[in-house]
Amino acid sequence: MGRTGRLFVVAGPSGVGKGTLVRRVRALVPALGYSVSVTTRPPRPEEADGIDYRFVSAEDFRRLVEEDAFLEHAEVFGHRYGTLSGPIAEELEHGRDVLLEIDVQGAAQIHERHPDALLVFLAPPSEAELERRLRSRGTEDDRSIRRRLAEARRELGQTGWFDRVVVNDDVDRAAEEVAAIIAATDHRTENAPP
Repeated sequence: MGRTGRLFVVAGPSGVGKGTLVRRVRALVPALGYSVSVTTRPPRPEEADGIDYRFVSAEDFRRLVEEDAFLEHAEVFGHRYGTLSGPIAEELEHGRDVLLEIDVQGAAQIHERHPDALLVFLAPPSEAELERRLRSRGTEDDRSIRRRLAEARRELGQTGWFDRVVVNDDVDRAAEEVAAIIAATDHRTENAPP
């Protein structure tokens, strides 16, 4: 029987730069499979349906939950996000490693269902830089930014059950670090989420 693929997860606080980093990692490791998450939130101006996310209605998302179609799903800041199980299972069965870009709640679910997945926590260089990034998106009001920063503080306290922590102080350097982790890993985690 052929090699089964491995699941890699990049998770971290809102605004840390997960999407940008993952795009760079995928350019560095082109053989890596990638899952496009499903979300109920509206697209940002630079996002395209089916590329950045699959944008669906709340009703469609609820139907997918009822059909047990998700590997993981969570509500984050009033919107729902999820990773479809089918495409991931198919990629892994064909021996292809797959990269997921998800939130910390989703990473905990993946860790539980796939304990052999390698989890990378993407951390900001500082809270001030995280706030600057959130404000520069121009998609949140002050109250929302404060809420996101409070949640980021909570999430930063959960890094202990991740396999690796990468600081996104320079996106090219951080992407190279994540690509090197993927290339070099045969790691099994013994950690467990709280």
